Amino acid sequence: METTYYDHGTAAERWERAGRFFAAKDYAGAARVLARLVEEAPEQTGPRLLLARAYYHSAQLRRAEAELRAVVERDPVEHYARLMLGRTLQRQARHEEADRHLRIASALAGDLPRP
Repeated sequence: METTYYDHGTAAERWERAGRFFAAKDYAGAARVLARLVEEAPEQTGPRLLLARAYYHSAQLRRAEAELRAVVERDPVEHYARLMLGRTLQRQARHEEADRHLRIASALAGDLPRP
Protein backbone atom coordinates (compact mmCIF):
# COMPACT_ATOMS: atom_id res chain seq x y z
CA MET A 1 0.00 0.00 0.00
CA GLU A 2 1.36 3.40 -0.97
CA THR A 3 1.65 5.93 1.85
CA THR A 4 0.82 9.51 0.98
CA TYR A 5 1.60 12.72 2.80
CA TYR A 6 -1.93 12.74 4.18
CA ASP A 7 -1.61 9.44 6.04
CA HIS A 8 2.11 9.44 6.77
CA GLY A 9 3.36 9.46 10.37
CA THR A 10 1.95 8.77 13.79
CA ALA A 11 -1.56 9.68 14.79
CA ALA A 12 -0.20 12.67 16.73
CA GLU A 13 1.75 13.89 13.70
CA ARG A 14 -1.30 13.52 11.46
CA TRP A 15 -3.49 15.33 14.02
CA GLU A 16 -1.02 18.21 13.98
CA ARG A 17 -0.91 18.15 10.16
CA ALA A 18 -4.70 18.25 9.99
CA GLY A 19 -4.69 21.28 12.27
CA ARG A 20 -2.22 23.03 9.97
CA PHE A 21 -4.37 22.29 6.92
CA PHE A 22 -7.43 23.56 8.76
CA ALA A 23 -5.68 26.75 9.94
CA ALA A 24 -4.57 27.38 6.35
CA LYS A 25 -8.23 26.99 5.28
CA ASP A 26 -7.40 23.90 3.24
CA TYR A 27 -10.49 22.15 4.53
CA ALA A 28 -10.37 19.36 1.93
CA GLY A 29 -6.78 18.55 2.91
CA ALA A 30 -7.71 18.58 6.58
CA ALA A 31 -10.64 16.26 5.87
CA ARG A 32 -8.37 13.78 4.05
CA VAL A 33 -6.13 13.48 7.10
CA LEU A 34 -8.94 13.54 9.65
CA ALA A 35 -11.12 10.94 7.92
CA ARG A 36 -8.35 8.39 8.39
CA LEU A 37 -7.82 9.41 12.03
CA VAL A 38 -11.53 9.04 12.74
CA GLU A 39 -11.54 5.66 11.05
CA GLU A 40 -8.66 4.53 13.29
CA ALA A 41 -10.12 5.92 16.54
CA PRO A 42 -13.88 6.46 16.09
CA GLU A 43 -14.41 6.95 19.84
CA GLN A 44 -12.35 10.16 19.94
CA THR A 45 -14.49 13.28 19.79
CA GLY A 46 -11.82 15.85 18.89
CA PRO A 47 -10.85 14.49 15.47
CA ARG A 48 -14.48 13.81 14.57
CA LEU A 49 -15.53 17.37 15.48
CA LEU A 50 -12.68 18.86 13.48
CA LEU A 51 -13.59 16.59 10.57
CA ALA A 52 -17.18 17.81 10.78
CA ARG A 53 -15.94 21.42 10.77
CA ALA A 54 -13.74 20.72 7.72
CA TYR A 55 -16.73 19.21 5.93
CA TYR A 56 -18.93 22.14 6.97
CA HIS A 57 -16.48 24.74 5.70
CA SER A 58 -16.03 22.89 2.42
CA ALA A 59 -19.83 22.67 1.96
CA GLN A 60 -19.92 18.89 2.39
CA LEU A 61 -22.94 19.30 4.62
CA ARG A 62 -24.26 15.72 4.54
CA ARG A 63 -20.86 14.43 5.62
CA ALA A 64 -20.65 17.08 8.36
CA GLU A 65 -24.11 16.08 9.54
CA ALA A 66 -23.16 12.39 9.68
CA GLU A 67 -20.07 13.09 11.79
CA LEU A 68 -21.98 15.38 14.14
CA ARG A 69 -24.79 12.87 14.58
CA ALA A 70 -22.21 10.23 15.50
CA VAL A 71 -20.83 12.54 18.21
CA VAL A 72 -24.30 13.42 19.54
CA GLU A 73 -25.35 9.77 19.55
CA ARG A 74 -22.34 8.87 21.70
CA ASP A 75 -22.47 12.03 23.85
CA PRO A 76 -25.92 13.70 23.82
CA VAL A 77 -24.70 16.61 25.98
CA GLU A 78 -21.78 17.59 23.71
CA HIS A 79 -22.68 21.27 23.39
CA TYR A 80 -20.49 22.17 20.42
CA ALA A 81 -21.64 19.18 18.36
CA ARG A 82 -25.27 20.18 18.97
CA LEU A 83 -24.54 23.77 17.95
CA MET A 84 -22.70 22.68 14.79
CA LEU A 85 -25.40 20.17 13.93
CA GLY A 86 -28.01 22.89 14.20
CA ARG A 87 -26.03 25.21 11.95
CA THR A 88 -25.34 22.44 9.47
CA LEU A 89 -29.05 21.67 9.25
CA GLN A 90 -29.81 25.40 8.83
CA ARG A 91 -27.47 25.54 5.83
CA GLN A 92 -29.48 22.67 4.35
CA ALA A 93 -32.72 24.66 4.90
CA ARG A 94 -33.90 22.10 7.46
CA HIS A 95 -34.85 24.80 9.93
CA GLU A 96 -37.34 22.94 12.10
CA GLU A 97 -34.86 20.13 12.70
CA ALA A 98 -32.06 22.67 13.26
CA ASP A 99 -34.05 24.59 15.86
CA ARG A 100 -34.29 21.53 18.09
CA HIS A 101 -30.51 21.10 18.21
CA LEU A 102 -29.88 24.82 18.62
CA ARG A 103 -32.28 24.96 21.58
CA ILE A 104 -30.54 22.01 23.21
CA ALA A 105 -27.13 23.65 22.59
CA SER A 106 -28.38 26.86 24.23
CA ALA A 107 -29.71 24.96 27.23
CA LEU A 108 -26.42 23.08 27.61
CA ALA A 109 -24.53 26.38 27.48
CA GLY A 110 -26.83 27.86 30.14
CA ASP A 111 -28.38 30.35 27.74
CA LEU A 112 -31.93 29.80 28.93
CA PRO A 113 -34.44 32.67 28.83
CA ARG A 114 -35.01 34.24 32.22
CA PRO A 115 -38.60 34.38 33.55
